[in-house]
Amino acid sequence: MAVLVTGGAGYIGSHMVFALVDRGEKVVVLDNLSTGIRGLVAEGAEFVEGNAGDQALVRRLIADCDIDAVIHFAGSIVVPESVEKPLAYYANNTVVARNLIEASIESRVRNFIFSSTATVYAGESDGPLSEDLPTGPISPYGRSKLMTEWMLEDASRAYDFRHVALRYFNVAGADPKGRTGQSSPRATHLIKRACQVALGRVPHLDVFGTDYPTTDGTGVRDYIHVSDLVAAHALALDYLRNGGGAAVMNCGYGHGSSVRQVIGALERVTGRKLPALESARRPGDPPWLIADSRRLRATLGWEPAYDDLDEIVRSAFAWESKFNSS
Repeated sequence: MAVLVTGGAGYIGSHMVFALVDRGEKVVVLDNLSTGIRGLVAEGAEFVEGNAGDQALVRRLIADCDIDAVIHFAGSIVVPESVEKPLAYYANNTVVARNLIEASIESRVRNFIFSSTATVYAGESDGPLSEDLPTGPISPYGRSKLMTEWMLEDASRAYDFRHVALRYFNVAGADPKGRTGQSSPRATHLIKRACQVALGRVPHLDVFGTDYPTTDGTGVRDYIHVSDLVAAHALALDYLRNGGGAAVMNCGYGHGSSVRQVIGALERVTGRKLPALESARRPGDPPWLIADSRRLRATLGWEPAYDDLDEIVRSAFAWESKFNSS
C-alpha cells in the first residue's frame, strides 16, 4: 500500500512526506511545481510532476503504485489574491479537488485527507472556534475550501469512501531536523516575514492594527507548529485505515499569541531588535482566531510536541537562515 500526497513539494506537504517516509510508508508525491520545490521532497518518496486534477494521471498512479490513501494539500492559498482572482481559485482548488475525489472513488481508494482552513468559519468569535459553529467564509479562498468539504461530505454518504477534513489555524515553524520549511519567497505568514526582517531581507515588519480588544491591542492567532500539524494527518490516516468515519477537525493548540508576542519571541531567539511599522487594521481581520481542538484530541489521541512559541520561531528562523543563504 502507498499514500498519494498532492502538493508534496510545498511547505506543509513536504513535511508530511518526510513524516510518512520516516514511519516506513511508501509515498508518491504529485506536484506541478507551480509553487513547490522539487528539492524539498524526501529522497525516499517517488516524485511525479503533474496536476492533481489530471484524472488519467491520478488513476494510473493509483493503479501502478497500489495507493490506498490520498492526502490532498495542492492548491492556492493567498486570501487577498483569491479576491482578485476568484475564478482561478475555484479552478485550482474546487475543480481540481472534485476531479481528484472522483478519480479516487472510481479507483476504489477509500481514504482521503483534505487540507482545509479556519477561514471557512463565519464572522467573529470571542472564544475558541468549534467545528459546530456556522460556516460562512468571506473570501473565495475560504469558499473554495468549504465547497471541497461539502463535496467530500456528500461523496462519503454516497460511496464506499471516507474522509477527514482538517481545518488549519496558523501554521508556522519548520522541520526540527532542518530538512524542509516555508520556502516561498512571496509568503505572507507573520512568522516567516518576521524572520525575513530579522535577517535584513525585509526592511520592517508591518503590524496591521494596534487597537484590537486584546491584551496588547494586536491581533491574536493560534500558531501551530507544522510538525504537530502533520502528526495530526498521520493519526487521521491511521484512523481512516482502521475504519473511522467521515470527520471534520480543527488543528490548533487552543490558545493564541499576539503580533507583539511574536515579535518578542523573534527578538529573544535572535537577540536582534525587530523594526516594525504600525498601521491601521486590514479589513476582515478578526481580533483573535483560536481553535477548539478538543475533537482532534479526543478522536485521534493527538497531543502536540511543539506547543511553544519560542520553539516555533526558533525552527522557522533556523530554516530561513539556511534557505536563500549564499
